[in-house]
Parts: sequence; structure tokens; C-alpha cells
Amino acid sequence: MEQKIRVYEELDRLGISYKVIDHPAVFTIEEMDNLEMFRDNPWVAKNLFLRDAKGKRQFLVVLDKDKKADLKCIRSQLGTSTLSFASEDRLWNCLKLTKGSVTPLGIINDEDRAVEIVFDSMLINREQIGVHPNDNTATVMLSYADLYKVIKEHGNTIHVVNI
Repeated sequence: MEQKIRVYEELDRLGISYKVIDHPAVFTIEEMDNLEMFRDNPWVAKNLFLRDAKGKRQFLVVLDKDKKADLKCIRSQLGTSTLSFASEDRLWNCLKLTKGSVTPLGIINDEDRAVEIVFDSMLINREQIGVHPNDNTATVMLSYADLYKVIKEHGNTIHVVNI
């Protein structure tokens, strides 16, 4: 609950317009799709927490919920070594998030600004994107432009790639 409140306070501080949808805890996109309120809605984002081969760089990839992430394609566009999924320990240490609550809004907890956010270019014109507010019992609806603003304001590196 405290995680959500911190996100809402930050969005309010930045003057971001958003809508909150509370729901039972979900841990996967499949579970989210099973909730009536999210069925057949393309605006929900899938978020993947990745690391490079040496573990020196962390990436949070944000893409459409129905899209498959080609890690080799992402790697080549970022100019990094092989990408793989990061551990739950790394997720906690970097973003203070647990499995099932991965979200680009987790950067609020990234004091070192070490996590690089990677957006799929298909999201750029989205008027609404649904992401968790650092808690998987709610989804925040906001525009891509506003989500980008939150991350930029925090100081994390942002990449836009074709996934």
C-alpha cells in the first residue's frame, strides 16, 4: 500500500493526469487478461526486467501486453551484450519491486538511476498505458507522454526501440 501511495504522490507532484483501477493481485499478463475489466484491452503494458551478460546494466523493457520480446533484437539496438531475465533479488535491490509488480514506475525507488527504461516504439502514440503503481493490486492509466515525463524527471536513461 505504501508503494502505491508514493507513486500517486509523485504523479500528483508532477501534475500528471491518471486513473487508478484497483483489482485483485495479478502476477502475469494472463492473470490480468482473466479479469473482466482488462479483457481485450490493448493498453496494458508488459514489463520485463533484464540484465546484460555481466550484470553491469539493468533494463526495464515496456511493450504491448500481446507482443513477444525478441531479446536479440533489443540487445542489438541497445548495443549491449546478451540479455537475460534478472533475478528477483536484483529486481528488489534495484527497484524495490517483487515479481508480478514490475513497472516503469519502479524507477521512483531507483536511487542510483541505474535501471535503463526501454520502450517499444509502438507505444509512443498511446493515449493510455496501464502499468502497476509498484503494487500488483492496482493499475494506473496514463499517457505515454506522461509516463515518459515521470521517468525523464527522475533521471533514468530512456531508450525507444523497435521490438
